[in-house]
Amino acid sequence: MPDNTPEPQAVCNPISRSAIFIVATVSRAEGKADVVRSWCGDIAALVRAVGMRAPTANLSCICGFGSDAWDVLFGAPRPASLHPFREFGSGERRAIATPGDILLHIRADHMDLCFELASQMLNKLGDAVTVVDEVHGFRYFDLRDMVGFVDGTENPTGKRAANYTIIGDDDPAFAGGSYVIVQKYLHDLDAWNGLTVEQQEKIIGREKLSDVELDDSIKPSCSHSSLTTIEENGEEVKILRHNMAFGRPGAKEFGTYFIGYARTPKPIEQMMENMFVGRPPGNYDRLLDYSRAVTGGLFFVPSTDLLDELPDRIPDAAAASIEESQREDSREGTLNIGSLKGTPQHE
Repeated sequence: MPDNTPEPQAVCNPISRSAIFIVATVSRAEGKADVVRSWCGDIAALVRAVGMRAPTANLSCICGFGSDAWDVLFGAPRPASLHPFREFGSGERRAIATPGDILLHIRADHMDLCFELASQMLNKLGDAVTVVDEVHGFRYFDLRDMVGFVDGTENPTGKRAANYTIIGDDDPAFAGGSYVIVQKYLHDLDAWNGLTVEQQEKIIGREKLSDVELDDSIKPSCSHSSLTTIEENGEEVKILRHNMAFGRPGAKEFGTYFIGYARTPKPIEQMMENMFVGRPPGNYDRLLDYSRAVTGGLFFVPSTDLLDELPDRIPDAAAASIEESQREDSREGTLNIGSLKGTPQHE
């Protein structure tokens, strides 16, 4: 990432022990967009105020905006790759799109800080938004997910993390930004735990205890690790996962909140297509026989510099209305994604 790139939000911060994920819709009532725009300028100050109570707890907050919300709140110009969440699959095996204009990814090493910051954020927004999904996540032992395997093993680190997640010269007006896709998965643990460890390992593509990847000679092509490995021009394309476990044992709810950051949505969308449709079609991710996606959203994460400028970015009403109408028309058609070839992934 060049030195002159605007300061990103805390996308590349280490995974914390606790997190709260909030997805909200913005009221279309008169004056509510003004409230949200003004709130954008308060985010950094709120994080500082709450974080000072426990400076070593690594509190951070990442804020992203959905495609429709961007038009209503900020208008043109738009981030080049921002569009509504694309669905994949069919029947019960589907990556579904669910409502969402704003995403808050709040994390810290203590849940009380996450809780306090979430409360302060929502108090500021008031009735300008409606929360449509809220998940309180936690680190499960040694970064394992609910199915018992280590999650995020292949995450890039250091400068490589920024190279894979932070926009640069490929979209100069939005440099320092990122894209994030979220999905909430619920697991059928009774059925999953009925499998042998060897069966589970072949579904995931890794050894359960050691987290070592299975040899290609025995790893099925329908394993989770096989289908979520994306290559372009002979080089693997990485994303940054900050997944968290969540659940309510009394309600038999056991889940994983998937959250993936990238400098363009295409690699994550390709992974979802591989998982839910198959590579080739029909050779789908067998983990989906035990895990079900119940939410899905795509958001653009502005740089901190742009986030501070957004309160003053009031869209032209006529232009915003036309753009929103055009986007509604596009959703009535079929949305397809093509090859990753030709998509810049690196500086």
